[in-house]
Amino acid sequence: MAHADTTIAAIATPSGRGGIGVIRLSGPKALSIACDLIHKDTLKPRYATLARFYGDSARVLDEGLVLYFPGPHSFTGEDVVELQGHGGNQVLASLLRRLGVLGAVPAQAGEFSARAFANGKLDLVQAEAIADLIDAGSEAAARSAMRSLQGEFSARVQQLLQALIHLRLHVEAAIDFPEEEIDFLSDGRIQAQLEAVQQDVQSVQSSARQGQLLRDGIQVVIAGRPNAGKSSLLNALAGQERAIVTDIAGTTRDVLHETIQLGGLMLTLTDTAGLRETTDQVEQEGIRRAQRALETADLILWVQDMTQPDQAAQMLKTYFPQLASFERVLCIDNKCDQLGLDALYVPPQAEVQDSMARIRVSARENIGLELLAHVISERAGFHPQEDTFIARSRHLDALQRCEHHLADAHEQLVGHRAGELMAESLRQAQQALSEITGEFTADDLLGKIFGSFCIGK
Repeated sequence: MAHADTTIAAIATPSGRGGIGVIRLSGPKALSIACDLIHKDTLKPRYATLARFYGDSARVLDEGLVLYFPGPHSFTGEDVVELQGHGGNQVLASLLRRLGVLGAVPAQAGEFSARAFANGKLDLVQAEAIADLIDAGSEAAARSAMRSLQGEFSARVQQLLQALIHLRLHVEAAIDFPEEEIDFLSDGRIQAQLEAVQQDVQSVQSSARQGQLLRDGIQVVIAGRPNAGKSSLLNALAGQERAIVTDIAGTTRDVLHETIQLGGLMLTLTDTAGLRETTDQVEQEGIRRAQRALETADLILWVQDMTQPDQAAQMLKTYFPQLASFERVLCIDNKCDQLGLDALYVPPQAEVQDSMARIRVSARENIGLELLAHVISERAGFHPQEDTFIARSRHLDALQRCEHHLADAHEQLVGHRAGELMAESLRQAQQALSEITGEFTADDLLGKIFGSFCIGK
């Protein structure tokens, strides 16, 4: 990314034709560059100014509104100017080239948000929430991203940090003043405080898991023998004819992906080739791709024809030998309408070997699909509350490491009364939490995070 002393510029609206196109400027020369562009001496802060945008030789490139936000009271904390002209790739590209001649440099992906983070306008969680709000695939995900952007997740993390700091002060005091008559490590107060922090971390973890599911969803692979109804199930869940359905075995030769929502949970559905022995080279490649998809699935929907049932467990082990258990398998007994049966969910039986959860449906007649959606959400552990905030894998990783260090601190306190070792575990727990908001975050991680943002944000 460019040095903070430079002024950056980028198109902030999507590519293509539109009524309005926006270009952003941020940096120490943002105002002077904008004034040169519109041939004015200055701009009134936070007022929309109608102006012409000039190229060289007084040629008018476009006409629109100019808004000036002086730092530090701007999104990035620097001087920011927004040019609102007409949408269209050529018009915006011409303006961007002119701004380059006047002294601006092209912004990298996420550079505006990175500058806001560097200038203390946002913490890392809030910066990430901007990208998550833009990318939200459901209303629930957008609401959760907005809560994170408004600081709710950061506030929860800061509360945990303050409790940890307070706890560390007591532990350090007990270590530094061993001659005191009161043994702080054995009077129960520090243990009670530590256990309270552990409970709070678990509560935040629970909300973060729901937020990660809202953001990322789950990968669901539909597999089974040919003509079991896999493509019909995909079409029924997607609500449209996405996959070709015929009575000819082997119709599906490649993997087919479709993203849908079920009750707010984002599912990436993957339809696969029917698993069977075949000499057809194209179908063999489809089966190999199906096997690769099974390896990365969060949930496997094994579809079988109830009128011609197969040995689901045996077939899964044959085509997916890496499968250690059936915890992430849901057996779909399809075509229940042909046997006159209603939808039914049967949980796995712990006492039965190779038992897996089963559900009766009819993909063609839309029988049992609501029940299936409910079961999928339950299997994913998806039950977001109104106060759920958006979260990412790195947040969960940091919380898990924090929980691990707190558990070690508890062991050092209760099992060994080792104050020094407990203090070190608490320090590591605090550092893990601080990574969430960016207080302790490596530069390469910051580059990776902001590099995933769109240009102009």
